[in-house]
Amino acid sequence: MPSDSTNARKIDRGDAPGGCPISRGADGEWDVSGYAAARAVLRSGSTVQAGLGVETVERMPGSIRRPVLYRDGPEHREHRRQTARFFTPRRVDEHYRGIMRRVTDAQIEKLQRNGRADLSSLSFNLAIEVATAVIGLTNSRPGIQGRLERFFPAEFGKPGFTSLHGLYWVQRQAVNWLGIYLGDVRPAIKARRARRQDDLISHLLDEGCSAAEILGECITFAAAGMVTTREFINLAAWHLFTDDALRERYLAGDEPDRLAVLHELLRLEPVVGHLRRRTTEPVELEQDGEQVTIPAGEVIDIAVTETNADPAAVGAEPERVCPGRSLSGGAVASGLSFGDGPHKCPGATVAILEADTFLTTLFALPGIRMDTPPQVSMNEAIGGYELRGMVVAIGSRPAA
Repeated sequence: MPSDSTNARKIDRGDAPGGCPISRGADGEWDVSGYAAARAVLRSGSTVQAGLGVETVERMPGSIRRPVLYRDGPEHREHRRQTARFFTPRRVDEHYRGIMRRVTDAQIEKLQRNGRADLSSLSFNLAIEVATAVIGLTNSRPGIQGRLERFFPAEFGKPGFTSLHGLYWVQRQAVNWLGIYLGDVRPAIKARRARRQDDLISHLLDEGCSAAEILGECITFAAAGMVTTREFINLAAWHLFTDDALRERYLAGDEPDRLAVLHELLRLEPVVGHLRRRTTEPVELEQDGEQVTIPAGEVIDIAVTETNADPAAVGAEPERVCPGRSLSGGAVASGLSFGDGPHKCPGATVAILEADTFLTTLFALPGIRMDTPPQVSMNEAIGGYELRGMVVAIGSRPAA
């Protein structure tokens, strides 16, 4: 049974569904909220990555290789082809499922020992362990969670050289970069120079990447594989704690049924709410049977929350939780939450299986409950949510 609520979203992003699917905003950017048009933009060979700090990366010397997130064209496609083996469903099942189970059991043991825990901390430990195994950051000094928390704070300032505030953030991020390099990346590089392993860092060394270039790739994968996965695990747990019918369906299902629930929750509440692209040539999009031409050099803002609620793609009552809903026009169960086209998230299979491994173990605990709901904050740069302070507990409630 689907959720009874016609709008089950927990996160209020202030989006206004139902507007023009393709329009040019007052800020000069093109806004795309229709699923088919958004997917066409993401798949187009005439668009490149925009946003996510790409403007800063473009000012780097040409001799420094950009992280894969900021590359496009043949070089990007070749990198993705060579690293695809780290993310195949078979590899995820054979190489990472055991890690997920081991780390999940360790986190759940903490909860059982203390009787209560902050879910964002438990899920972040899991996300770190899995992502570092994929990347090859397995020789870190103690304290990796703290280093990553400092690098990805709940609120970012804007670095710059024209104000004390900007200078503070320049200095802060430089210190954080150095901390991750010295504590995590350099030890991993040293170990793999001595003996290659079957991981991303070994592959980058084989490609001749410098230590600085490997650091950039590691930070990119850390953001994608650790931070976003933690947020989704917390979001999915919040839904399951507050929707009895959905929780019963999830726990009663086999793995494909459970993954369908998680894909539906991710469609409804994508961790990254906005994807931006810049056109390198005119791009033709279709709107209501008519062609719309977006000129070269324009920025397109794809509102993922809205595209994922396009009735033409995901059917009636798009803001309702309905796992296994009927889809049209080539839409997939998670919508565009993992992106599409050349920059589609390579770790989608890892993230969903990781969330399922943790959540099935968590909700199998007798008497598990949510004592404190999460506090929601927003990362305006990507329209993403950050959930902190969700306290889960087992055993008897303390007396009032």
